[in-house]
Amino acid sequence: MANIFDTEEFNDQYYYGGQLGAIYTPEKTEFRVWAPTASKVELQVFREGLGDNRLDKVDMQQAEKGTWVHIMEGDQSGIYYTYLVTVNDKTNEVVDPYAKAVGANGLRGMVLDLKTTDPEGFRETQRPEFGECRPTDAVVYETHVRDFSNHPSTRSNFPGKFLAFTEAGLSLKDGTKVGLDHLKELGVTHVQLLPSYDYYTVDETKLDKPQFNWGYDPLNYNAPEGSYSTDAYDGAVRINEYKQMVKALHENGIRVIMDVVYNHTMFAEESYLNMTVPHYYHRTREDGTFYNGSACSNETASDRPMCRKYIVDSVVYWASEYMLDGFRFDLMGIHDIDTMNEIRRELDKIDPTIIVYGEGWTGGECGIPDELRALKCNAKQYPGVGAFSVDIRDGIKGHVFNLEEKGFVSGAPDFEETVKFGLVGCIDDPDIDMTKVNYSKQGWAGHPSQAVNYVEAHDNLTIWDKLATSNPEDDEETRIKMDKLAAGMVFTAQGIPFIQFGQDFLRTKYNEEIGGFDENSFRSPDKVNNIDWNRKAEYIDVFHYYQGLIAFRKAHKALRIDDAKKVTENMKFLDCPAKNMIAYTVKPFKGGEKNDVLVIYNANPTVKLFTLPEGEWEIYVNGNQAGILPIETVSGSIVIDGISMIAAVKKQA
Repeated sequence: MANIFDTEEFNDQYYYGGQLGAIYTPEKTEFRVWAPTASKVELQVFREGLGDNRLDKVDMQQAEKGTWVHIMEGDQSGIYYTYLVTVNDKTNEVVDPYAKAVGANGLRGMVLDLKTTDPEGFRETQRPEFGECRPTDAVVYETHVRDFSNHPSTRSNFPGKFLAFTEAGLSLKDGTKVGLDHLKELGVTHVQLLPSYDYYTVDETKLDKPQFNWGYDPLNYNAPEGSYSTDAYDGAVRINEYKQMVKALHENGIRVIMDVVYNHTMFAEESYLNMTVPHYYHRTREDGTFYNGSACSNETASDRPMCRKYIVDSVVYWASEYMLDGFRFDLMGIHDIDTMNEIRRELDKIDPTIIVYGEGWTGGECGIPDELRALKCNAKQYPGVGAFSVDIRDGIKGHVFNLEEKGFVSGAPDFEETVKFGLVGCIDDPDIDMTKVNYSKQGWAGHPSQAVNYVEAHDNLTIWDKLATSNPEDDEETRIKMDKLAAGMVFTAQGIPFIQFGQDFLRTKYNEEIGGFDENSFRSPDKVNNIDWNRKAEYIDVFHYYQGLIAFRKAHKALRIDDAKKVTENMKFLDCPAKNMIAYTVKPFKGGEKNDVLVIYNANPTVKLFTLPEGEWEIYVNGNQAGILPIETVSGSIVIDGISMIAAVKKQA
């Protein structure tokens, strides 16, 4: 059966380009589902999202291009529904893959007048400006909805909920800002939410019991997660509260990125997509077994036209209905390049400033050849989409999976060229000796905005825990210097800077159950995942350093170049007096800086004397402080403290 889905004959006969799902108007609702291999499809309607309350069951009619249709007259907003799909004499009850609203635990779709879910003024809310609204002007802050506000120190009225992002004025008893006010104070431009669509592993009917999951187990792609709402039973509530969250963030100058997981479904055989059209939406081998590039039991077949349409339709829906400003693709390397390019084209029609990036790798063997997939090495073939730079990540802190391995900031030798490659945004640059770069042997990014620079994300150890593991002999003061230097490198690299929530005050994930740091806390207890805001007060100096780095980056276009040619022409690396040092300047260029910018990193534990380029230089960043006010003016040479950096701007003559 799998082979027929890849034939021109099948696509010509069954590709349906129109609208699918419960198409609502006050006068009628048209239910349309694509099920070309079904012999029968029935519509069931219910009064509620759970329970024995079926109102009706009717046969749907076969229609064009493999679709089945039924029209219910009158205003049906508020009813719940499922389909009974019969294929090869087996009947499965499925939730409409295009369902935009669902009941508790996503077991039934819901017909809804979406206009009634808009908060007042939502459609008039503008996407916030950030610099010139180029990807390189963004500062991305990754967070999990529950983590953000669930710790008692947040003192939120809506712990673990979407609505916590709407609460202004929250603080610790000493006045330290938390929650929404923290985001504004830090200066980030974008918040990236870990999966916030409807996922499987949290039982929404038992929210009185502690439950946690990151959410990389998709159930219903087009509806928000119910456990983050104040009422998981009413499908309208979670939509309204999600929109309230987006509106509040927009009104406070922060854009919203959604972490999306179209590469696999929670279940393989029993996923709603597979039970609707068996073996179409997933890549399978000749014997019918599922390819598993996701390492989650299956992978989706984005290269098939109706699967591609499903993914594109879903992304466009979230961008338009919820006014989302970006999408982070989990295991993007499973998707084919054509799908990612089509997503970019469709989002450009809505707003070209919507950011798209993802993980340019897979979790296992994939069902289509490497050259067809959105792997990091193929990034030049999907130019409007970014990929995470593992090059700069592991160059700065050491191998992400070899926990005790050190990197540039933690004292390992010979990482200079790897880090320099990351600093230019992973483009082709003649200044880089690619024979000494760890992973890549040529530039993979077509332009710097394709490189997402980071040293910490929800996966793996936080950098604070990584440093504690790789450098146990160093005291806390030394490791704080390493952390600050790592952050300084991320914020002065070409590309898109990305940090994890709490990284700016040394987030740790110590798990008593395993007796160590938790590198995969996807279902660990709240005690491990919650953000303890008291750490912000304890490490307020670190927070202010991150805050200053962000402000300095925003103030200087030299750090936010979006054109590869401008990088190679104007960014030049300088000779350094010792190993484990890197220095560069960015010369003035059209539309950029008026003055030279100089950045120097010293990963050595001892001070180093650096001979400055000609002229007077105003220091804005050193090992102790960062910001947009000059610290001192120097010329000739400068002493750089051990494990620290300098960022300076040349004074006009």
